[in-house]
Order: sequence, then C-alpha cells, then structure tokens
Amino acid sequence: MNIKADFPTLIEEIDYGTPESKATKRVTLTVDGQNITVPEGTSIMRAAMEGGIEIPKLCATDMLDSFGSCRVCLVEIEGRAGTPASCTTPVAEGIVVRTQSDRLDAIRRGVMELYVSDHPTGWNEKAGTGASEFDAVAKSVGLTENRYGVEGRNHVKQENGVAPGHGSLAVDYIARDESNPYFTYDPAQCIVCSRCVRACEEVQGTFALTIEGRGFESRMVAGMHEDFIASECVSCGACVQACPTDALREKTVLEKGMPERSAVTTCAYCGVGCSFKAEVKDDEVIRMMPYKDGQANHGHSCVKGRFAYGYATHKDRILSPMIREKITDPWREVSWEEAIAHTAKEFRRIQYQYGRTAIGGITSSRCTNEETYLVQKLVRQGFRNNNVDTCARVCHSPTGYGLGQTYGTSAGTQDFDSVEFTDVAMIIGANPASAHPVFASRLKKRLRQGAKLIVLDPRRTEMVKSAHVEADYHLPLKPGTNVAVLTALAHVIVTEGLYNEAFIRERCDWAEFQDWASFVALPENSPETVGKLSGVDPEAIRGAARLYAKGGNGAIYYGLGVTEHSQGSTTVIAIANLAMATGNIGRPGVGVNPLRGQNNVQGSCDMGSFPHELPGYRHISGDAVRDIYESLWGVKLDEEPGLRIPNMLDAAVDGSFKGIYIQGEDILQSDPDTKHVAGGLAAMECVVVHDLFLNETANYAHVFLPGSTFLEKDGTFTNAERRINMVRKVIEPKARYADWEATQELARAIGLDWNYTHPSQIMDEIAKTTPSFAGVSFELLDRVGSVQWPCNEKAPLGTPIMHVDGFVRGKGKFIRTEYVATDERTGPRYPLLLTTGRILSQYNVGAQTRRTGNIAWHAEDRLEIHPHDAEVRGVRDGDWVRLASRSGETTLRALITDRVSPGVVYTTFHHPDTQANVITTDFSDWATNCPEYKVTAVQVAPSNGPTDWQKDYNEQAKQSRRIAPLAAAE
Repeated sequence: MNIKADFPTLIEEIDYGTPESKATKRVTLTVDGQNITVPEGTSIMRAAMEGGIEIPKLCATDMLDSFGSCRVCLVEIEGRAGTPASCTTPVAEGIVVRTQSDRLDAIRRGVMELYVSDHPTGWNEKAGTGASEFDAVAKSVGLTENRYGVEGRNHVKQENGVAPGHGSLAVDYIARDESNPYFTYDPAQCIVCSRCVRACEEVQGTFALTIEGRGFESRMVAGMHEDFIASECVSCGACVQACPTDALREKTVLEKGMPERSAVTTCAYCGVGCSFKAEVKDDEVIRMMPYKDGQANHGHSCVKGRFAYGYATHKDRILSPMIREKITDPWREVSWEEAIAHTAKEFRRIQYQYGRTAIGGITSSRCTNEETYLVQKLVRQGFRNNNVDTCARVCHSPTGYGLGQTYGTSAGTQDFDSVEFTDVAMIIGANPASAHPVFASRLKKRLRQGAKLIVLDPRRTEMVKSAHVEADYHLPLKPGTNVAVLTALAHVIVTEGLYNEAFIRERCDWAEFQDWASFVALPENSPETVGKLSGVDPEAIRGAARLYAKGGNGAIYYGLGVTEHSQGSTTVIAIANLAMATGNIGRPGVGVNPLRGQNNVQGSCDMGSFPHELPGYRHISGDAVRDIYESLWGVKLDEEPGLRIPNMLDAAVDGSFKGIYIQGEDILQSDPDTKHVAGGLAAMECVVVHDLFLNETANYAHVFLPGSTFLEKDGTFTNAERRINMVRKVIEPKARYADWEATQELARAIGLDWNYTHPSQIMDEIAKTTPSFAGVSFELLDRVGSVQWPCNEKAPLGTPIMHVDGFVRGKGKFIRTEYVATDERTGPRYPLLLTTGRILSQYNVGAQTRRTGNIAWHAEDRLEIHPHDAEVRGVRDGDWVRLASRSGETTLRALITDRVSPGVVYTTFHHPDTQANVITTDFSDWATNCPEYKVTAVQVAPSNGPTDWQKDYNEQAKQSRRIAPLAAAE
C-alpha cells in the first residue's frame, strides 16, 4: 500500500515540546543579613526557607498556592512601605528583607491575640492535642497573654449542644461533627485560614468544603452544610493534614496521644505506591501521614492509604499457624515448627506419590518483591518445576504480553509526573477516581489547567463528569467491543493522514506500519461500521481520534476494563499501535500507562512469578538465562513452562495436581467461575494458605500460615510506574515471622540451604541475576528515595521514561488487531451484559478494607441497573434482585442509576456474601488466560433475598472458623 497515494497529505509535523530544563533567571536577595540566590518568581517565604530562615505562618503550606490571608508571615523590605506578606511577595534582585523586628513582633502578637480570643486550643488544651501548628505559632511570636479574654462565641459553654444567648444557630457552628470514622471536625477551633478548603480544591480536586458566613460567624462547612459522612468529601485526609489547629484531627491522635516515632514506608493498597510516614506510639500505629518527598504521591493520599490501616490489629486476624487433616475438620492451632514440618512432609509425599509437577505455588501482589522472589524460587529450586503464577494472571497479564510484543518490555512507559505535561489524556477501561485516586487528583488538576480528556467506558464514571472536570468525549462502548472501537480510532488517524510519519520511519518498522495501516483503513473498521456494533456515535469516534492525534502530548491510561477480556492482549496491542502511530512515546506527557490494581502487581511480575518467565521477563526456555540461576541455586531447572492458575485448577479436578502454596491471595473470591475454583481446591490434598485472615480460599485449606502486614516487614514494592519504593518495618511482626521468613522456613524444611538474614540480601540476589534491577540496592533506595527500573550502569538512578531514543525491542512493532466477538453472547434468556469494577472505599476482595472504618461507605455490593431495564423488570431502588448467568446466580440489592447504559449492569466484588464471581464465566484472553470478568451475559429479576447457596455458603464459612463480623478495627 502507498500511504501518501491512498490517503490525504500528512499533517504538518508539530513539535509538541519536550519539557527540558530551561535556564531560569536567578536573583539574589538578602534576608536577615544572609545572601540567598533563588529562581525568579520565588516567594520571599520560600527564599527564606532555602536559607534556613523560618518565618511564622498560618495560612501558607508547601502543598498549596499562596493565599496571604493570615497576616502572620509579614516582613519588612528596605525602601518599601508597609509590611507585605512573605508568602505572596516575589523576590527581586538586590532587595533586603528583615523577618524579625520590634514592629513585626508586635504586629504578629496582635494578630495571634485576636485569633486566640476566639479560639480555645492552646489556652484550653482539653479542646485539642495541645500540639497543633497554631499553638506553636502562638508561642513562637511570644504571645503570653490575651487581653481580649475568652468570651468569644467559640468559648461559650454549651448546654445540649446550644450556646446560651445565641439561639439554635449555634448548633450549626459549635457542635462537633463526629460522623467520619477517622477524624473529627470541631468548628470551635476553626480560624478560617481556608487551608482545608484550598487543599480540597487544589490537591484533591473534590471541592467538597467551603467557608460559610462572615466575620466571627464564618466557619468551614462540608457540602451544603452537611455532616462529613453525608457530604461529597472522599476522606482523603488532605484537609486534616492542612489544618493548623485541632479543628480537624485524627480520632486516633485525640484518643491515644501524639506519636513518639516514625518511619517512611509505602502504602500496601493500589498501584500508585504512595509514600507515608507511619507514626507509632507504644508499638501501635497512631496515624499515617502522607510523605511530602514521596515521588509517587508528593504528600497526597486517599482514604485507604491515609486511614484504613486498622486491619493490622483487627480481631479477625490469625496469629498462630493451624492445620487440619480434612477441610471438614476444625482447625487446630500448632507451633510454627509443627506447621512447617507438616507442610514440607505433605508436599514431599505428594511429589513422591503423584510426581514432581503435582504441586505448585501462587505469589502475592500484596507482598514485597523480596517475598515474591522467594516464592517463585521455592517452586523452581525446591519443587523443581515451574508451576508458579500470580494474581496478575487475572488482571494485567495482557499488559505484559501486549507491551512486550510491541515495545519489548512488559510495563508502562512513563512516571506519574509526566501527567503535568499532558495535553490530551485518554482513559480506557479505568476509573482512577475510585481505583487510583491520588493519581486521579493529579490528572484532574491538569484537566482544570486546560488539558483535554477522552474516556472509553461503558459506565459514566467520576472521570467523565465530576466537580470542575468533564470529559471532552465519552465513548460508552458496549462491553466486549474495545478492540473494534480502538481500531476505528486508528482508522480515522490513518485515513485522515493524522499519523506521525517522521516518528514511524525513525522508530518503527515502516513495512509493518504499512500493513497495519492497510488493515485499519478497511471499511469494516470505519467509525460508521464500528458504531453499529459498539453503540458509540461515529462522530464521537472521529472527534476523539482527531483530538488525540492533533491535540498535543497525548497520554493513554488504561485499567482492567482493557485487560479482563477475551481480547485483552489484542486491546493492549491496539493501544500501543495508537501511541506509535501518533508519535506519543518517549517523552514527558505522552505514553502508554497501565494503572496497576494492587500495590505490587508490577513487582510480582518483575520477580518471575509467571510459569514461563524468570525474573526480568526472560523466558524459561533460554539456556543462558537458566544457566544464571542453575549456577547460583545449584539445581537443574525445568526448561518447560509450568501451569497457570486455571491450568492448576483443571489439573486438580483431573487428579494430577494435588498441592499448592498460596501466599497472600484469595483465589476463591477473586478468580472467575467460583464453582470451578472451589472444585479444584477441594480436589487437592494439601492446600496451604499464607495470609492475614481466614479468607474464602482458607475454607478449602489444610494448613494456615499467619501472614504479616506491610507495617511489620522490610522490603520493596514496585508501583505502576516501575518505581521501586522502600517498605520499612515500623512494628514487630504480630505472628512472629515476616512473610519472607516464613517462606524461608518452609524452604529449609524441604532441604534448601537458605540463610537470608535481611531482605536487603534478597534484593542483592535479584540485582545480581536480573539486568533491569542490576543497580538496585537498599543502600541506593535509602539514599535517593526510590528509582524506576531499569536501573543499571546505563541508568544508575533509574529510568522515569522508557523508549526515549528507541524501543527496548529495537523497532516498534505494529500488529493487526482484528476484532473477534466474545463467545459470551446476550440472548432472550440472558439479555443484559454484566461488567464489574471497584469503588473508592473498598479494595479488591475487601479482606483489608472491610475490617476498617471504610465499611461505613460501602457495606454491601450493589447492582447498578439503568432505570429503563429496572422498570421493565419491576425492580425498584434497594430491592433484592436475582443476578443469573450461564455459570451461576447470586442475589444482591439494586441501585437504579443512569451511570450505566441500557442493557448494561455493573457491580463490585468486595463482599464474599455476594460472590460476584459465581456469575462470571471461564472465558479468558486468548494469549494469557486473563479471565473475561468484564463481559458476562446475565438476567436480572426480583428476588426475596439471598439464595439457598448463599445461606449454605455462609454456614460453611462459619464451620470453617471464618469470623463473620466485619466491624471496625479493635
């Protein structure tokens, strides 16, 4: 095909700009006799801080834009009249600034005295912690008395919540708001500095808070003067962190006092990988403070990472090993020594009786890189087979395959900071506002600055329309048609000449591009044809394609709505094709960015958790790669790939797979076709579950090994941007062993000579054997904070952006993406399509978040159904409904909403008593076996309540000693 002959002239080549460090003019000023040189535009307050000089302040903070309302940070400038606010006054060449003088001291004391007259804390320490920033500032300015007394409205004694003489209005202003499970709001201590309001707007982007009233009547309020729990507040904690008084304060701090020590660690929830300062008192975590130097979150957080750590001390947690002969027997608590010896004996017996490949293991995406590495090493060196897999099998395995085929590496291309330079963001099959909220806040901030947004999703998510953010294009495609719609976008880019020929000729195989371009240009891939099968307006497809191709730096972010399909790998390839065709690879602001679901799902894949790959994504069949490990481990490795999770279950049902070690995964609740998973587990003779709680999979276990939380171990996590972050032990393991130690004890029991004394030694072995980790060490991470792999001689401090000068595989590879309709079809019996997802307050199967105060927001899974579909079925909001598919059925309550399109229903999978995966089928991605969670044909009908199997299941769970109540942590 001759591209130029067949299609319009290419658009003029546009240099979208690589954000390079441009020389910024620097100016020198004098502050308190000290010469300080800073970039032009820096505030005097910031310049003083650079010189180690701290100016008192209340309304200013690093996380927020300058405001200048408190009048505490005033300074004097020689030759200028007045006392300007240092936070809003920019530096100028040669100016002389004084931050201390009798005049300034008097003004600051006067200002603080006025605040104190209407503010109890510090002068009445029972009102708060007595250790707030406000108290510190009052002391720093030398305030020792209050001439105005304490008769202000905020100090009036309350009787039944009403301040005498002020009428019922006082209830609104004076009564504390205790509705949020994690923090309290005491309006009496509000100084109206607006830091909380600004944090909600500038950092979080929710706009849930405002200032109400005037003068002494003004206070911060949530929503339309609602309780926090009922407002639009998402409990990210930004307001609590910003508050300089005790108006907003963590309940744990108020109840247990201020922390005594801290350590910087990494959140164990989603793939953003936020850094926190875990603050501890008496070996108990008091609060998690977002770490300002965290390179993934820059001091921000979400409700899960900030507050939902209480599961670590929940009464449901199992702290002693347990064994039982049959799954119908009661559990018996035993010592670690007996549990490990019993497990080793059973595994050896099974291999002797059924063969070397009759056992295997599953690594955890919730555990550290070091722990995951040891599990796959145990399987390969100890079990002598490759029967190891990870939860990425059921989430992002198509990412590894698709990006590996097209670009040569199985990971995203950018760092999160790259979003600052994005002009057009395309979100496909993801809702970062719920699943990756800290990144979503950064993206929404960029959108408010003028960037454009395209969303491909069957559901109207929060990213489509929320406070001050609205997508330019929403393509509500029918579940299962991702490939068709993406190829239609490519059709527009090719046929209208919107591709970047210079980039393609330099960086990709031109012949492969021509073949691909000929394919996408076919009439069956046009927006008009695809629109009929996907339900998307053809003009919307054309508009979105033009915007992505012509709008500047274009970045694609995608999630499980892409990968969890029978064509998941094909969809990832289609995304990679779009980025290459438009030249949106290899610089800040662009790229292909998979939003990983669990905290270390990237790391678990990096560490060799797939049955066909050793660490670093090197195929097990490679002689040279096997030689590295054979010489180090002293065993001959099997060159044949092992069994994937679905294959293990199939083999168990067939009778050839009899034992499994499952670390930190609940496959009975998280994997598809629950009945098949249960059948496979029931057929095994030794199921070992290594976890925090007796989860659903533990109903079929013979051995339970208690796990450790992220607070109880050292190690590393790798987030969605390939960032390797330190995890640091802040409290001692409550079950005696960290997870890596328990795995090592099992390895020793089966005869392996493992003698690690610290996870840093495990990372040293990873670095020694894995090229992309060659430069990684705990010493480096302690020194620089974090690095993104590859980290080696070529990139000693890591690689924030991949494929800058060329693709890892050499030339980028265009691959045809033919649309193949899923075998899961709707019809008269099952006319609706079910798709699943997550909600902000809950995480994955809910094992952790359901054991925290987060249960206040999402106490049950609900079925979202369009008003039309509900009406024709006689379903009202809140009714129990029966959700049935070809695989099974369950019941749950209905939520009637137009967020889903007619013909589509949606639910979450956070609660085991719903068991949403009873409904999902065993269809999976053609390349990776990733389950097709997102497309299940179903019928919905009114119901009287839980089904018989749900009742039976819950009774069985009780018999298996699973503790049923899931209340807040104790």
